[in-house]
Amino acid sequence: MNASFDILLIVMAVTGLGVFVALHFLEAGYGYLFNRRYGPPVPNKVGWVLMESPVFILMCVLWAGSERMFEAAPLTLFLLFQAHYLQRAFIFPLLMRGKSQMPLGIVLMGMLFNTINALMQGGWIFYVSPADYYADWFAKPYIYIGGALFLFGMAVNLHSDHIIRNLRKPGDTRHYIPRGGMFRYVSSANYFGELTEWIGFAVASWSWAGAVFAWWTFANLAPRAVSLRRRYAAEFGEEFTSLNRKAILPFLY
Repeated sequence: MNASFDILLIVMAVTGLGVFVALHFLEAGYGYLFNRRYGPPVPNKVGWVLMESPVFILMCVLWAGSERMFEAAPLTLFLLFQAHYLQRAFIFPLLMRGKSQMPLGIVLMGMLFNTINALMQGGWIFYVSPADYYADWFAKPYIYIGGALFLFGMAVNLHSDHIIRNLRKPGDTRHYIPRGGMFRYVSSANYFGELTEWIGFAVASWSWAGAVFAWWTFANLAPRAVSLRRRYAAEFGEEFTSLNRKAILPFLY
């Protein structure tokens, strides 16, 4: 099983590189960058639940079937991971306003990736990692450093989503420049928060599975953040460019 798991991680890491390159030429067509070429539209709320819930459900199945389900470190990692996807799959859609849509193709690709990612993270934590790998985890720095990064990133992500959600009043369809919070430094502060979360999770789990997920998060979100920054500049001109924001990494990228 370990050999097959290693092959899965290598394939996913290489595929992430392909995604990173491709998304510099093809915009991921949802949200502000919505594009019908990715399939017929479905309501955003439905799309997000369908896209994000498989990873939450499958992680629960993997946890429940494991002999390590009540070990402190695996359980802590499980709860961190599930906290994000409980919010993203079931709470975030309920908070959405308006009647926005996303392409079905994006939903299906998200479902596929999230299913594979649950197998990577849950597979490593509960089945593939050596039996004593997490035995004295709370005596090591990884869980504290990674956990702090994860919680900071989650707070940034939630706050940034709140800012975006409240840009418009009911019935308003115009676009606005997000301001405040980490938007002072990057045009996609919500993506910065999510990337920080999964870097933190990779550190907390100290695993190649976590590292591959963090890399995939960057490969998927960084080109999209660049596209969004370019779209903001085209729509708002100097009002936006004068803010001197980076795309996703403050002061860097």
